Amino acid sequence: MADKLKVTLVKSTIGAIPKQVKTVEALGLTKLNKTVELPNNDAVKGMIWKVRHLVKVEEI
Repeated sequence: MADKLKVTLVKSTIGAIPKQVKTVEALGLTKLNKTVELPNNDAVKGMIWKVRHLVKVEEI
């Protein structure tokens, strides 16, 4: 199991419901194609699951 996850915003939040927009912002993703490294824990995985259609995730 990887220690960190690399999360990239691959689809715009325009048209997404407000709760999903706030989740993407809480992950630290502000612009399209921005990548952040986040810890691999249940809280982060739950946030990613809610916006899985907007992001790409890789284990590092």
